[in-house]
Amino acid sequence: MDFFIQLLVGGISVGFLYGLSAMGFVMIFKSSSVLNFAHGELLAIGAYFFLAFIVWAKLPFLLAFLLALVGCFLLGIMIERIFLRPLIGEPLIFVIMLTVGLAAMFKGIILLIWGGNLHTYPNFLPETLGINWGVVRIPPVYSATLVIGMLFLLLFGLFFKFSSQGIYMRSVADNQRAALSLGVHVKRVFALSWAIAALVAGMSGMVLGIINGVNVHDLSAIGLKVFPVVILGGLDSIGGAIIGGIIIGLLETFTGGYLSPSLRDVVPYVILVLILLLKPYGLFGLKEIERV
Repeated sequence: MDFFIQLLVGGISVGFLYGLSAMGFVMIFKSSSVLNFAHGELLAIGAYFFLAFIVWAKLPFLLAFLLALVGCFLLGIMIERIFLRPLIGEPLIFVIMLTVGLAAMFKGIILLIWGGNLHTYPNFLPETLGINWGVVRIPPVYSATLVIGMLFLLLFGLFFKFSSQGIYMRSVADNQRAALSLGVHVKRVFALSWAIAALVAGMSGMVLGIINGVNVHDLSAIGLKVFPVVILGGLDSIGGAIIGGIIIGLLETFTGGYLSPSLRDVVPYVILVLILLLKPYGLFGLKEIERV
C-alpha cells in the first residue's frame, strides 16, 4: 500500500506536467489548426534557460525560474511573429513542416551551446517540502511538482474565464471568422497562444529537468508524449488535455513500478493506438460532422 501511494503521487505530479504542456499544444491547435512538432524542443529550451540562469548566472532559484518563464514567453511571441505570421493564408502543411524545421533548428542550437551531455541543477529544494506519511516518503521534487502544476492550472483557469484576452482566445478557438467579425484581433491571439504554449512547455521542461536531469535528447522525446495525451483527451479540449496528462502519468508510473521500467515509455503510444482505433476524437473531443 505504501508503494502504491508513492506511485500514485508521483504519477499525478508528472501527469499534471504532461497535461499543462499538452494544454499549450491544444491552444495552438484550436486557434490555428497547427500541429506543433517543435513542442519537445520548447520543453528543452525552458530547461536550458533555467540551467543558464541558476548555474551560469548563479541567480536565486525563484528569480531564475521567473526569468526562464519570461524568456519562454517572449520566445513564443518571436516564433509567431518571425516564422509563422508570414505563412498566414498558405496551405496548412507548409506551417506544419515549418514547425518540424524549427524543432531541428532549436535542437541544433541547444547542442551547439550546451552539448548532448546530461546536466543537473543544484539541489535547492528544502527537505521540508517532502511528504512523510508513516513509512511513505514522497520526495520534495514530486510534492513541488504537484503544487506548481495545480497553481498553473488555477491561474490559467482564471485567465481564460475572467480576462479579456482569455475570452478572446476562447472565441477564436471556437470560431475564427465570428471572432474576427466581432473585432477580435486574431493575429494577436495567435501570438498569445504561441507565447503561452512556449511558457507552459518551458515550465514543464524545467520541472522535468529537476526530476530527471537536463538532456536535450530526453526532453525532446518527452515532448512527443504530448501527442498521446492530446489524442486521449481530445485535440480540441483543454480540460481533456489535463485529464489525459494525469491518466498517461499514472499509467507510466504504475507500469514502471509494477511491471518494468523499460515498458513505461511504451505505454503512452499503446494508448495512442487504442484511442485512435476505438475513439478517434478522444475522451472529450468534439465529433465534427460535415454535411455535403
